[in-house]
Amino acid sequence: MGKDKLRRFAENEILERMFQPRFEEVFNADYKLKGLWNTEVFKNTNPIVLELGCGHGEYTVELSQKYPNKNYIGVDIKGARMWKGAKAINMENVLNAAFLRTRIELITSCFGHGEISEIWITFPDPQRKLHRTMKRLTSSPFLTRYRTFLKPDGIIHLKTDSRFLYEYTKALLTENNLKINLAGTDIYSRDIPNPELSIKTHYEKQYLSQGIPITYLQFKIGGNETIKEPEQFDLELF
Repeated sequence: MGKDKLRRFAENEILERMFQPRFEEVFNADYKLKGLWNTEVFKNTNPIVLELGCGHGEYTVELSQKYPNKNYIGVDIKGARMWKGAKAINMENVLNAAFLRTRIELITSCFGHGEISEIWITFPDPQRKLHRTMKRLTSSPFLTRYRTFLKPDGIIHLKTDSRFLYEYTKALLTENNLKINLAGTDIYSRDIPNPELSIKTHYEKQYLSQGIPITYLQFKIGGNETIKEPEQFDLELF
């Protein structure tokens, strides 16, 4: 491991609002902050928004600066990447943002019922291979997890360069009669439907420089019915 990574990991240990639960704290166990993020971390009752697979944390940082009346938590397992966002909110004393280093598979251990108002999923690995379907962050197992802590009318945003992931997610939502608020296959080809979409991550800038269009879905997953995979979705089309 390089010296720079080691330095970042060490600094993560002392940064304010950088939470790194041990595996045993979240595996088949409730993390100590589950249901308590408003009272123990943010000290307010404002809505909490998650960025899942936050990478360097650009969305978490910029959204928290643009919207001080909401709280933001970036979630990822890559500590060396998250360091950049955690460092930024500490240097700029951004009090309505935090970072949580954990596996998204264990996310239900970290947040309580109705604790989250919105979720952003920004440029995740599309997991194109069939045997990795259930690893997609918009697959039925993950959406089912999100239901346990997302408010009934909560919104999920998917922003991705992968037309494959966009179409797969759209097919899954249609299959389950889940509400799609907005859908677009090239958000920069017309007026951007909401200002949050103008934030560009490190990887998004690379995709745009290569002429790759950026897609966007905004949807809801409220309800009690079992979420199932789409019956008809051709992997080879996209």
